[in-house]
Amino acid sequence: MHPIVPLLLDLRDDVKEIWGLGRKNANSQDLVDWRKPLLWQVGHLGEKYNEWVHQPVTRPIRLFHSDLIEALSKTVWYSVPIIWVPLMLYLSWFYYRTLAQGNVRLFTTFTTEYSVAMPESVFPGLFLLGLFLWTLIEYLIHRFLFHMKPPSDSYYLIMLHFVMHGQHHKAPFDESRLVFPPVPASLVIAFFYVFLRLILPEAVGGTVFAGGLLGYVIYDMIHYYLHFGSPHRGSYLYSLKAHHVKHHFAHQQSGFGISTKIWDHFFHTLIPEESHPKMQ
Repeated sequence: MHPIVPLLLDLRDDVKEIWGLGRKNANSQDLVDWRKPLLWQVGHLGEKYNEWVHQPVTRPIRLFHSDLIEALSKTVWYSVPIIWVPLMLYLSWFYYRTLAQGNVRLFTTFTTEYSVAMPESVFPGLFLLGLFLWTLIEYLIHRFLFHMKPPSDSYYLIMLHFVMHGQHHKAPFDESRLVFPPVPASLVIAFFYVFLRLILPEAVGGTVFAGGLLGYVIYDMIHYYLHFGSPHRGSYLYSLKAHHVKHHFAHQQSGFGISTKIWDHFFHTLIPEESHPKMQ
């Protein structure tokens, strides 16, 4: 039995609309040829795409014709800590030593008279700031980018939505597509690193980035666990899992937090635990 099934049983009132993993409208699964890569097909679904993509299947899916690109679009969960934790540790060590030299000052671009010294004692605060900022970035990306509704007449925007996030809602049990593959992740991570380096002194931006990188690793590990782990009933992780399951199977336009629900509280997108519709 898949680890998510007992929780689905607990939440069956909340997921009744698509109980049975897409049996609400089984004929809609015939809109694509499952023997062929899906990415080039989904753009033709038009106005049917949004309903189709939120009717999950249990089968693994293929996106690309190219075996190489297909391989780069998938990964195992442990690639995330193996690749990114050493980088986070190295950057933390490097920028701590840079701060310890006592040459880093903030606001020197605007004024030298009122610039602020940034000694090594600020390292924990900057690191935790990056960790905290990641939770907001995670929420904003998930809500406003991953859950944008592409125009039904835009073939390429539908394709873009599917490759970014729609594939995950269509095949939530495909474990090879749960965490961010290293190659596309590298591009996004590099963007944030360059951005922080441009707006902050190198050691300050680098330290914030290192904290954010740890936040990303924690996010991806929690996300994988919410799909394939079995947290104890009543635990914090069980609450997160229940929240995420309801996001997938009943409330796709709310419940955007993965590693924390703090921003769902703040932006009023929390899925109410008590709002379970009754079975007919």
